[in-house]
Amino acid sequence: MAGAAALLTAGALHLPARAEDKSSPDAQNAILPAEALKRLKEGNARYTANEPNERDFSATRAARAEAQFPVAAIVSCSDSRVVPDLVFDQSPGDLFVVRLAGNIVDNDAYASLEYAVKFLGAPLILVLGHSNCGAVAAAIKVVMERAELPGHLPGLIKAIEPAVIAAHGRHPSDMLAAVIEENVLHGMKEMRKDSSIIAEAFEAKTIDIAGGVYDIATGKVRLLS
Repeated sequence: MAGAAALLTAGALHLPARAEDKSSPDAQNAILPAEALKRLKEGNARYTANEPNERDFSATRAARAEAQFPVAAIVSCSDSRVVPDLVFDQSPGDLFVVRLAGNIVDNDAYASLEYAVKFLGAPLILVLGHSNCGAVAAAIKVVMERAELPGHLPGLIKAIEPAVIAAHGRHPSDMLAAVIEENVLHGMKEMRKDSSIIAEAFEAKTIDIAGGVYDIATGKVRLLS
């Protein structure tokens, strides 16, 4: 990270124009966090109704080559059935997506989110869990049944364990669904604690942090308060 900081300080890394530059006609994300969330909700409604917006992707390709102005940064699971750009009916350049199994946030994910907030001006971070998450199911087995996993999987599961413990304390009827929800809430809470860049933007109300659970069967995203 020290090397990266030196590059930024020296100006050796070319950074895109900030989205806060409202003079740019492409600064679509110079909006309030609530407006960004509203846009995602409306997009998901179109997706679930199977009425996506018609788009000419080639029409804006040249503009996207110059800069990007994402309206939201999405922390999503790597599950192949969960595609945030489709789930929220957005175009290339609209969402800055970080995908890791179990929608966890590690150091590299934090760096990506900090870049989205600090240099791209994304006004919203949304942590997106989903139904029937395999990573969460594996974490439950490790915590509750002392199951052992190979390779690098134990490190991934370790990040989800706090959600398993929190959900278990509630004695839910559906343990998997409860842990999926707790895992989203845990991720939202941790990023305000573990990233000073995100925390400062959140406190200044220049960004908001939201969470939701995507139902693979219905296509609907249920937002968490």
